[in-house]
Amino acid sequence: MDRFRAFEVFAAVVSKGSFNQAAQALSTSPANVTRYVAELEAYLDTRLLNRTSRKFSLTESGAALYERCRSILEDVAEAEAITASSTLRPRGRLRINAPLSFGIQHLAPLWPRFAAQYPEIELDVSLIDRVVDLVEEGYDLAIRISRAGTTTHVARKLAASRNIVCASPDYLRAHGAPATPADLARHACIGYSHAVTGNDWHLVDTKGDVHIAKVRYAMISNNGDTARAAALAGMGIIWQPTFLIGADLRAGRLVEILPDYRMPDIDILALYPSRRHLSAKVRVMVDFMAASFAGTPPWDVTP
Repeated sequence: MDRFRAFEVFAAVVSKGSFNQAAQALSTSPANVTRYVAELEAYLDTRLLNRTSRKFSLTESGAALYERCRSILEDVAEAEAITASSTLRPRGRLRINAPLSFGIQHLAPLWPRFAAQYPEIELDVSLIDRVVDLVEEGYDLAIRISRAGTTTHVARKLAASRNIVCASPDYLRAHGAPATPADLARHACIGYSHAVTGNDWHLVDTKGDVHIAKVRYAMISNNGDTARAAALAGMGIIWQPTFLIGADLRAGRLVEILPDYRMPDIDILALYPSRRHLSAKVRVMVDFMAASFAGTPPWDVTP
């Protein structure tokens, strides 16, 4: 008995819901499908399916085997896709979605170098801060800034960024610096409307305890650069990732406050709909970006 083929046939029977449909999907006869399932049950010495004249149901052993078979078959398909894609020349249109500020500051400088390395790939880059649906909107790849990653797509971490609470020297001279997270309630703050925590700022002390500060917004924006500009002008306190304000902190245009507290770091992720049948153009782009941000990312490099 060809065990791999038997696993493939068994998984097709379960996923298609019938022996006949499994036979059609595998381009074989129902008799062959029946034979493979019977031989698999005999080999394992256990019943996998409870059959009636018109339908079947999985036994406990059958359900457990199906989950393992499905995982094995997906791994094999992925290995085949990687091998096949590695032999193809990366070419064609590559649609990428990325957040506006990150895309301008840190991705735009990469495109000329990538284009020189892969001249047959046509880049189509959209900078949108909202979360797009990769499949419905036709994107091959998306760059996401996220704490939790994703459960609906395949994600590869490219880099991390720290979140820093800060203000301009002018604002701190005029209003003083908060000593504790609770003091933030007495200050003007500048918010980012896509932040999932709203007016609640979550800060962690050196013991790992979480402090939630409910802040008052003097301004809120859906764009990090706008919030940064307001903070630079002395309008209030912000928290922003170092990929956006790292240069301002190094130059002293913004000053970190509450240094004994930290906000959770964020990940820079490359997302694509599935690892199966990953195209050569997506694969080389993800590898290129991962290599570009390897080690200490540019926004956290100290002079």
